[in-house]
Amino acid sequence: MKNIPSVAACCLLLFLTVSCTTEAGEEEKRPQKVKNVILMIGDGMGTAQIYAGLTANKGSLNLEKTTYSGFIKTYASDDYVTDSAAGATAFSTGHKTYNGAIGVDSTKNPVTTILEIAEKRGLATGLVATSSITHATPASFIAHQPSRSMAEAIAADFLKTDIDVFIGGGEEYFSDREDGRDLLRQLEENDYRVSNDIGEITSTNSGKLAGFLPVRPWSKDRGDQLMETSQTAVNILDQDEDGFFLMIEGSQIDWGGHDNDLQYMIQEMLDFDRTIGRVLEFAEKDGETLVIITADHETGGLTLTGGNLETGEVEGEFSTGSHTGTLIPVFSYGPGAEHFSGIYENTAIYNKMMNALELDAE
Repeated sequence: MKNIPSVAACCLLLFLTVSCTTEAGEEEKRPQKVKNVILMIGDGMGTAQIYAGLTANKGSLNLEKTTYSGFIKTYASDDYVTDSAAGATAFSTGHKTYNGAIGVDSTKNPVTTILEIAEKRGLATGLVATSSITHATPASFIAHQPSRSMAEAIAADFLKTDIDVFIGGGEEYFSDREDGRDLLRQLEENDYRVSNDIGEITSTNSGKLAGFLPVRPWSKDRGDQLMETSQTAVNILDQDEDGFFLMIEGSQIDWGGHDNDLQYMIQEMLDFDRTIGRVLEFAEKDGETLVIITADHETGGLTLTGGNLETGEVEGEFSTGSHTGTLIPVFSYGPGAEHFSGIYENTAIYNKMMNALELDAE
C-alpha cells in the first residue's frame, strides 16, 4: 500500500513554502536605509535656468541622472514671492516664515534646524557655498537671527554648534568685527583647521574644517572650487559611521539672474551641475546616500526665446531683476528618492529629509 501524505502534512508544507517565499519577497522590497543626506540648492534655479544650462552644454546635464522629480510651492509667510532666507528656513526647519528670517519662525522665535538635530543625534554635518557662508541660504541651516543682514551675529552662531565642515566666503565677519571678537581664533580653540588656502582646504581629509575662500564668479578664475570643496566635505563627513547631513549651495545662479546676465547665470548653472555629477558619483558608489537637488526660488523671470542644442547657443530674456513665485523643481536620487515626487510645500523638504534620516523634531 502506498504512503499517502496526510492532509495536515501537505498543508504545513504549503504554509512553510508560502511563508518563506513571502519573507524573501518582503526582504527584497524592504527599502534601503538612508545613512546620509546631501541637499543641493541651486539658488535662483528654475526650469528655464536648467534648460539654458542643458542647451549650453549641447543637450545634456548630470542632473538628468536623478531618478525622481517633483515641484515645490515656495511662497513665504508674508509674501507670494519668497527670498532665500525664508526659502532656506523652510527647508531647514519645516516652517514657513517671513522674508529675511534666518532660522526663526514668523513670530521671530528660533526653530531648531535639521543640521542642529542631526548633530545632536551624532551625525556629522557640513555646509558648502559659493557665497559668504553667512549668506541667507547656508545661514538658515545653522543660525537664528531676525534678519539676514545681521552677518556678524550669524557668524557668531556658528560657534554655538559643533558643525564639522563649512566652506565659503565671509571670513571678514569672523575676524574684522565691530565687537572685537576674533572668531577665527575661537574656531581654532575649538579644534577647527581654519584656512583660506584652496590647496590646504581641498587636501584636508579629516578633523573639523572651517574654510574661507574669496567670493567671486566662476568666470573670475574660481574654477571647480564648488566641486572640489564639496568633495572635500563629503570625504571628511563620510568618515562618521553614524552618517551625515550636508547642504551644498550653488549660490551665484541667483546673482546672474539678479544681474539679468544670461552668460553669468549659465556658467554658474554648469558649475553647479558639475558638482551634481561628482555628488551623484559618490551616491551611486555609496548606496546609502539620498541626494535632493532643488532651489529656494527662481530669479530673473527668465524666458528662453531661442537656442541651438548642437552649437550650445542660448537666447533668453529676463522679466525682472528680482525673484519670482513660480513652482520650483525638485530632483532626487538614492534610497528614499521616491518620496520627493509630486507637488508639495517647500516645508515638506524638511519633513522628508527628517523621515529619511529617522530624526525627530525638537
